[in-house]
Amino acid sequence: MTTTDENRPAEAEGGRPPRPKKRDVHGWVVLDKPVGMTSTHAVSVVKRAYSAKKAGHAGTLDPLASGLLPIALGEATKTVPFVMDGRKAYEFTVAWGSQTDTDDTEGKVVATSELRPDETAIAALLPRFTGTIQQVPPKFSAIKIAGERAYDLARDGEEVTLEARPVEITALRIVRHDGPTTTFEAECGKGTYVRAIARDLGLALGCLGHVAHLRRTRVGPFAVADAATVEALREGNGAAEALLPVSAALQLIPEIVVHRDAALRLKRGQSVLLRGRDAPLDTEAVYAVSGGVLIATGSIMQGEFVPHRVFNL
Repeated sequence: MTTTDENRPAEAEGGRPPRPKKRDVHGWVVLDKPVGMTSTHAVSVVKRAYSAKKAGHAGTLDPLASGLLPIALGEATKTVPFVMDGRKAYEFTVAWGSQTDTDDTEGKVVATSELRPDETAIAALLPRFTGTIQQVPPKFSAIKIAGERAYDLARDGEEVTLEARPVEITALRIVRHDGPTTTFEAECGKGTYVRAIARDLGLALGCLGHVAHLRRTRVGPFAVADAATVEALREGNGAAEALLPVSAALQLIPEIVVHRDAALRLKRGQSVLLRGRDAPLDTEAVYAVSGGVLIATGSIMQGEFVPHRVFNL
């Protein structure tokens, strides 16, 4: 069988097949990011899998860490704050006896100790690291100092001084202890650095420590059960099965069902009155649907739904 030129797929310059045309894709992909991949690269992988025009992630995950990296496509990028502001859960292993300049295995060792803590001593310290605590972020972090990222300044050899700030650690518990290392589970709020927990535990115990392994197991409304691997996205229907609706990011805030006329007003950025005895109380975060379609996120004040972000779905 012969193939005529007009039946062959068009080729890009240099004999390469043309890139797939970018398309509008809306939804969330919760990627189980492998160790060694940057968050930026992870977004590129997901964007390529869907030929999506627009994508962004909800919270950076270090290259040496694995686990959940929620990635928003299209209109889902408007819901990123609801995921980033949610609680996160981690499983991490602390290696005792040395402190590094990055507070993980990527950095160089800056101090060592022959001491190794026992499990009882570690457990006795954990209450000091739960609740609202003051935490100094790692020098190698994305925090900006005079417009520059702290990690860029640290890599250039500049002295980096970061101020302590309040963070919320809901739970911190020991999973296993074997002497040289201890594995923990932590649940925490936005802005908490697990590497700083490891560093400060080591300093408080007098034995020093750094993160040897880190895996994120929950981000806001997303859990491990929602996650897809890079391999799955590249196989068969894996990408289609991994795509969650835009509203998946809004599971932890109230839903309001509005009629068609109210939906049209909201889509124009106009407020609507919510009447009836079932009208919700004032709240800072709520979302509206009509006919099963996400219309807007916003707030309710004195019975009035005020739209903050409107969706084109």
